[in-house]
Amino acid sequence: MGKEEKRILALDKYEHGVVINALNEMRNDLIEEERSTDIVDEVLLKAIDAPTKKVRSRDEAR
Repeated sequence: MGKEEKRILALDKYEHGVVINALNEMRNDLIEEERSTDIVDEVLLKAIDAPTKKVRSRDEAR
């Protein structure tokens, strides 16, 4: 079997919030439809627990 492919996203705090809210809404919709939320739960927890990293802004680099 080949290597597992992973993706890394760089999100600011607002974008991170949008992702969390969207996943939570999807989870709520699945619960309402009485469907499994397993994969959404997994991704939601990964997004919540994702490490942060401070980066220099473009203005600071000048």
